[in-house]
Order: sequence, then structure tokens, then C-alpha cells
Amino acid sequence: MFDADETLLDLRPAVTGGLLGVLAEMRRLTPAAADVSLADLESDWHAVFDEHSAGPVAEIRRAALARSLARAGLTDHLDELAALFFARRFALTRPFTDALPALAALRPHHTLGYATNGNSRAERCGLAGEFAFELYAHDGGLPRKPDPEFYAAVIEAAGVPAEQIGYVGDSLAHDVVGPQRAGLRGIWLNRAGLPCPPEVRPDAELSTLAELPAALRGCADVAVSRRA
Repeated sequence: MFDADETLLDLRPAVTGGLLGVLAEMRRLTPAAADVSLADLESDWHAVFDEHSAGPVAEIRRAALARSLARAGLTDHLDELAALFFARRFALTRPFTDALPALAALRPHHTLGYATNGNSRAERCGLAGEFAFELYAHDGGLPRKPDPEFYAAVIEAAGVPAEQIGYVGDSLAHDVVGPQRAGLRGIWLNRAGLPCPPEVRPDAELSTLAELPAALRGCADVAVSRRA
């Protein structure tokens, strides 16, 4: 089971590209946008996200763009510039170079699932047809990670006991601690080599998805020894 953004998908360059497209169009529309910067657009996202983090990501992004457009008196252009952002964002979102080889190596031996808080639809991000099932927070009322109902939906979709599911992701809170509390294995993808807090104990820690097949074998060995 995989998280999406910053796990399988290299999201940051895509978001930056989308924001740069919006900024260029703002400056084309009015001289008042000359003083608006990329940093302003990024800070608007963080401000809105902090206030509305429980909401759907697409709605948060739209609210952040509205805040940015207000800086230049362009709020009437929200619909067109939101469409521009999302078109650029999805066009530029691509899997990390280690993602597709890892999925191909795992597929003969594992059922692959995709479960995310974000709006990175697999078919729009270079991952079409890669998974047996996909789950998206807010679809059909599904709450966001780390709500226990999210992981319950993962277990139901996988159709196997929780202890047989490995959840792979970059967030300790969402992809390690949350899954572990629900009985899943939490596997931390730590691309940046960050220190792990002593109170958190991932079932495995990876620096690249190329390490995942061996890590899953190690998790299986641990499960066997615990049952013995």
C-alpha cells in the first residue's frame, strides 16, 4: 500500500511549475502583479492550509489561489487561473525514478494499492493501471489520514488482515504511526535522511523504493517470528 505525493510522485516541481504559470498569467493581466512573487503564492498556500487542513486539497488550493489573486485585484479570474494551475500541476507531476521499477518488482508477489490524502489521481500522474485499488480522502466521505477510518478502508479494500499490509510513505504521522495504530506495518520512505524521533519505530526505513522488496521480506520474517 502506497502513499502518493513525495512517496511515489515527485510533487514539488509540479506544484512550483503550476504556481509559476499562474504568476506569469497574473503579470500578463495586470501591472499590479509585478510585486507578487512565487514566495507570496507559496506562503498563501501554507496560510490557508494551516486554517483548513481537514478539507479537500483541491479546495484548499483554490482558496490559496484566491488569496494570491487578491494581492493584485484579480479575484474575478479565479476560475481560469485555478484551471491553469491544475492543468500545469498534473501535466508536470511524474513518478520518482525509483517508483515504477519498484512497483514492477513487487507486482508478481504483492497486491498493490494506492491511498492518499491528496488529489494526485493515479491516471493523471503517470501511474495509470499500476494498482489493484485506489483510495482518495474525501471521495465518498472517506476522512483524511491519520483518521482510523482511512486505514479501515485500506484494510477492507486489500481484503487481507491488517498485519499483512505494509503502508509505505514519507510521513511518520500518516504513513507509520497511523497505520501501526490500525494494525498495519508502517514503512518510512526517508529520502532526505532525516532523524527518526525515538518514540516512533517504523517497521522498516528506506532511503529509496529500490530497497522496498527486501524490506518487505524483512517485515514478513518478523511477523513469522512473532507468531512462532
